[in-house]
Amino acid sequence: METLKYKGFIGSINIDMEDLSLYGKVLGLDKKTLILYEGKDLVELKQDFESAVDDYIEHCIANGLPLHKSYSGTFNVRISPELHAKIAMSAQSSGMSLNAYIQKVLASSFL
Repeated sequence: METLKYKGFIGSINIDMEDLSLYGKVLGLDKKTLILYEGKDLVELKQDFESAVDDYIEHCIANGLPLHKSYSGTFNVRISPELHAKIAMSAQSSGMSLNAYIQKVLASSFL
């Protein structure tokens, strides 16, 4: 999947086949924040994406609001207590914290 990247924000690239235009939204933000952009070609789409990100940053600064970037690095996963215990024991036997162990396991699945 191709994406746009700018100042720590990641944006989607979508095609509207009906009017042959491009559009997207910034990914990985909180549920209250929606940043959309569009363009007739990739150059225009990228320019509108960057402009939308800049506008969002300026809005947050001007209004003293927290700035939410794409994918903060924190997420919650709900699992069964049994699986939680197994993972915790594996982490402990590896001499790692639960967080470090899960990071290692997840990272190895993408190599």
